[in-house]
Amino acid sequence: MRKYTGPNFRIAVVGSGAVGSYYGAKLAYFGRDVHFLVRSGLKEIRRFGIQVRAKKEGFRLAKAHAYATPEEIGPCDVVLVALKATSNEDLRVLVPPLLHEKTIILTLQNGLGNEEFLAQNFGAERVIGGLSFICLNRTTPGQIECYDSGHIVIGEYTRYPQPRTHDLAWAFKHSGVVCRVTESLLRERWRKLVWNVPFNGLTIAAGGVTTREILARDSLRLAALGLMEEVIAAANRSGYELPSALALEQMKRTEAMGAYKPSTLLDWENGRAMEIEAIWGEPLRRARAAGAESPRLEQLYGLLQE
Repeated sequence: MRKYTGPNFRIAVVGSGAVGSYYGAKLAYFGRDVHFLVRSGLKEIRRFGIQVRAKKEGFRLAKAHAYATPEEIGPCDVVLVALKATSNEDLRVLVPPLLHEKTIILTLQNGLGNEEFLAQNFGAERVIGGLSFICLNRTTPGQIECYDSGHIVIGEYTRYPQPRTHDLAWAFKHSGVVCRVTESLLRERWRKLVWNVPFNGLTIAAGGVTTREILARDSLRLAALGLMEEVIAAANRSGYELPSALALEQMKRTEAMGAYKPSTLLDWENGRAMEIEAIWGEPLRRARAAGAESPRLEQLYGLLQE
């Protein structure tokens, strides 16, 4: 019997920042057909490839297929979207040249509302949502520092997992990425927000501090726990059950990260647009719609808008 060698996906990465570069490079390093759409640093990536520095799993993709326009790439089987949610409008132009009739669009973006945007513009049947539980930063184009490789979770936007969902998970798993398929994408979205809401937000609201400082200062640690509890309550009221113990689990996970700077803090420090609506605004609106009181989230959302 012929051994199954997995799906032969042609993959386009839209958004070659830290997340897109890391997962695209992992897939390509293990033999997948990956093409990177690059907005800045194109020459560097073409010349030097992509280097991932990590304690346990550092590697270098010597030859990265990088392009300036989606037309140069052409139709693909999978479009991996890793742009910041603040750039979603750009996808209206960037994605169509990459599509054929059955192209999957996998979003690894943060927050809520991204699947809805993609579904409205390109068809709900194409969309798979993904969440990356990982700690990394892009130091320069083609240079990624990975502190914790973590795992990813993927799930269909409008239905239960399909054969294509498991094929996509297979491609990740056989490229050195821990990947799990979920039957409830939105529950996993809320689960990630339990960490993103407090730590992406408080590191900025406190004036630009690391996660270690949040944990070390009693007032900030309590604020983080309070925000986690509000997100868990909002998820539960919205029909996506999360255990109350998740807050303390996330605290322990954060302790292991050391002095980590979340991606939104780096955006703030560098004067870039922040994903305020996806990470704080939309969750707050959905919490209100579900009847969940979220005073801490409301206050943090207001502070971040100033």
